[in-house]
Amino acid sequence: MDALETLVCRLHQVQAVKFGSFVLKSGISSPIYFDLRVIVSYPDLMNQVSDVLWQVAKKAGVKCDSVCGVPYTALPLATIISSSTGIPMLIRRKEAKDYGTKRLVEGAITPGETCLIIEDVVTSGLSVLETADVLHKEGLYVTDAVVLMDREQGGRAKLEEEGIRLHSFCSLYKLLDILHSHGKIDSEIVENVKAFIRENNTYQPTNHKLKSISTKQPEKEPDSRPAKRHNKPVSYSDRAQLLDVHPVTAKLFKIMERKQTNLCLSADVTDSKELLQLADSLGSEICVLKTHIDILDNFEPCVIKELRAIADKHEFLIFEDRKFADIGNTVKHQYEGGIYKIASWSDVVNAHVVPGPGVVKGLKEVGLPLNRACLLIAEMSSQGSLATGDYTKAAVKMAEDHSDFVIGFISSSNVSSSQKFIHMTPGVQMQAGGDKLGQQYLSPEQVINKKDSDIIIVGRGILSAKDRLEAARMYKTAGWEAYLSKLSCFGN
Repeated sequence: MDALETLVCRLHQVQAVKFGSFVLKSGISSPIYFDLRVIVSYPDLMNQVSDVLWQVAKKAGVKCDSVCGVPYTALPLATIISSSTGIPMLIRRKEAKDYGTKRLVEGAITPGETCLIIEDVVTSGLSVLETADVLHKEGLYVTDAVVLMDREQGGRAKLEEEGIRLHSFCSLYKLLDILHSHGKIDSEIVENVKAFIRENNTYQPTNHKLKSISTKQPEKEPDSRPAKRHNKPVSYSDRAQLLDVHPVTAKLFKIMERKQTNLCLSADVTDSKELLQLADSLGSEICVLKTHIDILDNFEPCVIKELRAIADKHEFLIFEDRKFADIGNTVKHQYEGGIYKIASWSDVVNAHVVPGPGVVKGLKEVGLPLNRACLLIAEMSSQGSLATGDYTKAAVKMAEDHSDFVIGFISSSNVSSSQKFIHMTPGVQMQAGGDKLGQQYLSPEQVINKKDSDIIIVGRGILSAKDRLEAARMYKTAGWEAYLSKLSCFGN
């Protein structure tokens, strides 16, 4: 066997390449999965992979002043390349530390130099682009990326569109042919994977290039707009199976599919008896009940016990709309103690990002051990809201840094490309418009289809109706039909 065949068969032997059914980062279910993280337990294989990557770069005539591995799988590969070639290495963090230098890139940086990106597998090219963007903001040029495996799903074309040349050691089609010829997989698997590749090309041409990557001179002001989803919609049930999805999110997605509802009832009432009656009478129509426990005029601890029993009976989550917005130590006590003891009964809470990451850390200390979750307020439905632009981007970044506790966003639109995050949109009524206090309303179809959100939050549209149950069923149907319409448009 030649070097390529030997390496491919060895990767299959150590299960760095697997066949079956796997949900990718994009949310797409794939019949093949690459997990090159396992090679750190095989030093000889890791050295071999690092060597072939560098040989590919040399053969392509790549010139660079430093190398940087896409976190985290490619970090050891870049380390070995740096050590064996003497070329300086930079480390890109996925999140900045909130102490010390707070840098996203570690190492000796010289603006104007060129950095070569090292990656294990390329699908859409997004991970390479994210790393290139971070490096560019440090004043570095990125013109090339070297990868072990090109999945041939549009990543190469996307990177070239953004001014980055992709050099790969092996293509997916070639890998399939090698494994088939050596009896590692049968013809049915080969055809299934090839059909998947043909049907799931991620590349969508655009008429512009990313300013922060494609221009030769670094921009002083990077684009602050949050990322949007560009992949086809993924069903709630498939998203529940994502490898990195939070248990609370998975539970919620399963409830939504089982009950066929993406409706959250905003139960903004001031009487405990009315709250319990609402929860029990409308519980069959909703996936989430949103409460404001501190507006109840006659709160008693027994109300919570009854509310939890109703939630278990009708299978919905309780979301206390507390909107925490203080320093970590304060919100920790607000969440855990006081007369409401929110952490003891509420599946989900939310928080503003104004105080910085401390607000999430404080809440997480209490909620994480209880398997609770948090939503961050990324956008608001009120007229003139300041939760836009860099504020929204900061909310997304904070969620990514604390995804073991943060499960998504309160927002008027989709603000994150990650399928593991859920988006809940308030201010929903059948007819778009607004009220005299600046509340802006969107219809269920606008929220689910045009804004690409996941859950509609409805308050007055149901509470002010003569027949609340009929109104709840109307919103439930409208929201679910919008969701099915969105899936059908992409052939799901």
